[in-house]
Amino acid sequence: MFLKNYFTAFTAVLFTALTSTAVFAAEGAPAPWEFGLQKAASPVMARITEFHDLLLTIIVAITLFVTALLAYIVIRFRASKNPVPSKLTHNTPIEVIWTVLPILILVFIAIPSFKLLYFEDRAVDADMTIKVTGHQWYWEYEYPDHGEITFDSYMVADDELEPGQIRLLSVDNPVVLPVGTTVRVLLTSPSDGVIHSWAVPSMGVKTDTVPGRLNETWLKVEEEGWYYGQCSELCGVNHGFMPIAIHAVSQADFDQWVEEAKEEFASADQGDTPFEVAQTVNRQ
Repeated sequence: MFLKNYFTAFTAVLFTALTSTAVFAAEGAPAPWEFGLQKAASPVMARITEFHDLLLTIIVAITLFVTALLAYIVIRFRASKNPVPSKLTHNTPIEVIWTVLPILILVFIAIPSFKLLYFEDRAVDADMTIKVTGHQWYWEYEYPDHGEITFDSYMVADDELEPGQIRLLSVDNPVVLPVGTTVRVLLTSPSDGVIHSWAVPSMGVKTDTVPGRLNETWLKVEEEGWYYGQCSELCGVNHGFMPIAIHAVSQADFDQWVEEAKEEFASADQGDTPFEVAQTVNRQ
């Protein structure tokens, strides 16, 4: 009876964990008891997931093969069945196989790996550009293609959270992007700052913001919704309080947001931006 109740409880917990994972993952946020990767929301993450599944299949096959081989050796060559030890020193066919086969497996893995690496390297014919500056301990965003919209993004404090917002992940000013748009992302940190890392798991994006350097990545959100990430490079005492929130909307809603943001985030000319400084350093 106890075992039956225990099994029922375990099944219920597992079902709840799996279903809650699917719900939260679809929203681009981590979930309690989450298994595997977040749901892909961009072409890059879709390819990363495919490559992960390929590697996992290969690893499982190799593990099962090695386990079966070890079991065979333990049983076949146990002392009771082989009182006289074998004096075999080499076997050319086997040595060729265990040299060539791993090489072929590595080549098989390397081809899609390099394809993925170059695919996620940088945007080709980007539709728009945003600039990200990592500060201690908040993010600064700029939309140079839309009237130089610039704003800072801070984590929402626990006592200021509103219904529907997520603790340690929601921000006061999210990044707003249109779906189906290829977005070039330029990243840096102030010359007197430190290294941060702008990472959004459901987008397959993780790029460092380095003082004096201008790094580049890209993303293309395929579904409307909210997607969350965090700074993924230890950057100081408040490293854990630098969330990233992306709100993906339709093109019409994005155009409306741009008009509203121009008024809300209107700012005076502040001279050279950290990106202009970084570009100057890279040219030298």
